[in-house]
Amino acid sequence: MVTNTEKLDAAVLEVFKNASTPSIATLLYKRGLRTNFVQGVSRLGGDRPNMVGQAFTLRYIPAREDLNQLEVFKDPEHPQRVAVETVPEGHVLVMDCRGDASAASAGGILAKRLEYRGCAGIVTDGGLRDTHEISKLRLPAYCAAASAPTNLTKHHAIDLNVPIGCGTAPVFPGDLVVGDADGVIIVPLHMASEIAAEIQDMEAFEAFVLDEVAKGSSIIGLYPPSAETRARFEACSKK
Repeated sequence: MVTNTEKLDAAVLEVFKNASTPSIATLLYKRGLRTNFVQGVSRLGGDRPNMVGQAFTLRYIPAREDLNQLEVFKDPEHPQRVAVETVPEGHVLVMDCRGDASAASAGGILAKRLEYRGCAGIVTDGGLRDTHEISKLRLPAYCAAASAPTNLTKHHAIDLNVPIGCGTAPVFPGDLVVGDADGVIIVPLHMASEIAAEIQDMEAFEAFVLDEVAKGSSIIGLYPPSAETRARFEACSKK
């Protein structure tokens, strides 16, 4: 288990509260990263603010019947229970279920406990149970599907705060996790500050482009911008 990870500055986290996952994906692609979007998960509930926080991970392996009876939850050291009780405030619990959503990786009671403890969100490439109740919480939650069976039927919780894969995306403890209506993207910890410095200008330019398109402008020479378009944008920005 990784116990020491760098904490991101609050100002950097604040920038990502207003950033979109498509913009982040483009900036990661410019840096050569193509697989950081968590495939196959969607958000529970309606419109919400962005989910933003550093990753605290839980890894599941396939269940084995002799090891995964209901009695295991009586063990205070069960990794799933430990994860819920130790994820740091402001972090996102990211779970690796090998893309198997045929059983839940958590449910409403655990989600409520995470909300109370100040967790910034849940992401799992497996299932969640009690999704109707979870969707009403302040806690953002992303999963591959609603699934009633307990995690013990398919998943064996094995590791905490280790590198994992979630929806084909690599996730290292401490990485930045951002979720919006489009889904969830993972920003490597060492890239978060430089992307934060670039993304505000990028999204301001895209707002300018949308305004121009709404006025009837062609995208040719607009997106991507010609030198003349860039100059008009910079002039508008100064105003």
